[in-house]
Amino acid sequence: MPLALLALAVSAFGIGTTEFVMMGLLPNVAGDLGTSVPTAGYLVSAYALGVVIGAPLLTALGARVPRKRMLLLLMAVFTVGNLASALAPNFGLLIAGRLLAGLPHGAFFGVGAVVAARLVKEGRQARAVATMFLGLTVANIVGVPAATLLGQHLGWRATFLVVAAIGLVAMASLARLVPEMPHEEHGGVAHELRAMGNRQVVLGLVTAVFGFAGVFAVYSYLASMMTEVSGFAEGSVPLVLALFGAGMTLGALAAGPLTDRALRPTLYGALAALAATLVVFTFAVHVKWAALICVVILGAVGFMTTTPLQMLVMQKARHAPTLASASNHSAFNLANAGGAWVGGVAIAAGWGWTSPALVGAVLAVVGLGIAVTAGLLDRGAASSRVVASSEDEVPAELPDRVG
Repeated sequence: MPLALLALAVSAFGIGTTEFVMMGLLPNVAGDLGTSVPTAGYLVSAYALGVVIGAPLLTALGARVPRKRMLLLLMAVFTVGNLASALAPNFGLLIAGRLLAGLPHGAFFGVGAVVAARLVKEGRQARAVATMFLGLTVANIVGVPAATLLGQHLGWRATFLVVAAIGLVAMASLARLVPEMPHEEHGGVAHELRAMGNRQVVLGLVTAVFGFAGVFAVYSYLASMMTEVSGFAEGSVPLVLALFGAGMTLGALAAGPLTDRALRPTLYGALAALAATLVVFTFAVHVKWAALICVVILGAVGFMTTTPLQMLVMQKARHAPTLASASNHSAFNLANAGGAWVGGVAIAAGWGWTSPALVGAVLAVVGLGIAVTAGLLDRGAASSRVVASSEDEVPAELPDRVG
């Protein structure tokens, strides 16, 4: 694997840290800025909104920008957004800083995935993309717990200053290690938008929304489940989250070679395993050791869906993959928000703290159904193309002989 993937992984580490660290800093931010914790929760939503808006918008605006330069520009916006968050004098400007920091998230991973796939030979593209995503998973093991502790002891502003510094390191790594890449001959917004109209791309994005929502239906309330149901102390929550991050890392490591070998079977297996794990988690959460094992497995099978989905939309939009690749991260963040909302509705309805797991299992099954349907349609389309190709090769006089 080329060293350029290290630069992409460092960037992913910074992005993953700033995305998830706010969940652990909400009480600190609320206390410092004189607002409530539920209101401070809008800071999480602001970042997700930035991802959903920024992924297609920035990718479209940068459709003709060379990819290395685009990566540097996106990390610059990310760094400025985190610096603005650290220096925000009030809650409103902090919301704006979080929105700004989220804007380049999806576009960076979209462009970065295309760059990673171009850096390696045929048959290793999924492993290259998974290597970039390792930065995101390691952030959940190391970056988020460390940044949370830093914010608790030195103030939440220190956390965002450190993340801004990581952004500068990432920019230096990208400038030094990522090679210049020639731009596609038929690039441009119109070309990218036409690729987005591919039915398989659309179905891949919808699969991401429903399938990955099952993960966040539980992850959003994991801390409460561990304390209210499993009986863990609040001080154990960072360890639980780190175990989830460890599972994510294992899932990313496994997803790369499996996706290179068999993309759709890997996706089907991951979604089926996710649904089964969520059902088991409903019962396992009542026993501490079983709950911890399920947390690791949940992180692994949940994150195993990301690489095949990423490669799927890139392959189906192969002549203009950047916008489709970036939009995939908008889909994932819609899944984050939707899963959290549906899980919250289940809890508010009085179904109990474990109800998000069952709701998440249903969402994963829906995602699996969409994925299988897409696979069958794709196979049917491929068969039609083969038949049409065979007919084209039949001599013109053959039908008369048969007749």
